[in-house]
Amino acid sequence: MKKKRTISLVLGSGGARGLAHIGVIHWLEEHGCEIKSISGCSMGALVGGIHAIGKLDEYERWARGITKRDMLALLDVSFGMDGLIKGDRLIDTLRNLVGEERIEDLKISFTAVAANISRRKEVWIRTGPIFDAIKASIALPIFFKPVVVDGEDIIDGGILNPVPIAPTFSDLTDFTIAVNLCAPPVKGAEITAEKHAGEEEGAGVSHAVADFLGTMTDKIVMKRKENRAYDILYKSFDAMQGSIARQKIAAYPPDAVLSIPINLCSMMDFDKAGPIIEHGYDLAARELPGVFAAR
Repeated sequence: MKKKRTISLVLGSGGARGLAHIGVIHWLEEHGCEIKSISGCSMGALVGGIHAIGKLDEYERWARGITKRDMLALLDVSFGMDGLIKGDRLIDTLRNLVGEERIEDLKISFTAVAANISRRKEVWIRTGPIFDAIKASIALPIFFKPVVVDGEDIIDGGILNPVPIAPTFSDLTDFTIAVNLCAPPVKGAEITAEKHAGEEEGAGVSHAVADFLGTMTDKIVMKRKENRAYDILYKSFDAMQGSIARQKIAAYPPDAVLSIPINLCSMMDFDKAGPIIEHGYDLAARELPGVFAAR
């Protein structure tokens, strides 16, 4: 029996584009690879953590059925000044869907990367309840409330390290494969109405979220005409992550980088799961056979 290739998998930050991680994982498992270690940031921590639990198929079925209306139902609005969404409802939904595990009990080594904004440093979470770690790692500034640990705010790790390769340095695996969700745009990569038939063709969750936020004028002092500010915020965060990702990959080059173009979809287009997952699978199918054959 041929020995399986062992993989350290680095799953990057980038919102809904992170659904492509699911396709990458499927391709690896279908082609004689054993994922021994996962380092994930933000959406990479969410997908990677659920895979480490062993419930990725359950999550994928749920994700493929998500509509914009479902996403809005998961947004528990906070009226504080430290974030618009508390995030408890989303995390509780996922915990009920796939179960809870402690990171140290998983068969796959797992690191969720977040950021301590006060100390301006990365936080590598390798112990404790996995969904507590995921909640910290996905706490996108302004949008989600930060997670407070020992009196300090812990937020989305993408602000410091959107492709967290460093946690895999001590791994004794055959290959380190990184998935960068903030690669430069590629002409024609956008998921269009022809590629995606959702509840409302061509419209993303980001638009529905903006509309929802626009209805909260009296409570959180926001107007519909200001919705464009959120689009600018998302794009700014994407641009920042893209720049940092290039630096991290250049400094710590893995064996392979799978590059998901930043214009594939919006950070909040979670209702486009099908084509995003397929994009990840197809990308792995194009790029990885040559990497494996070269060694």
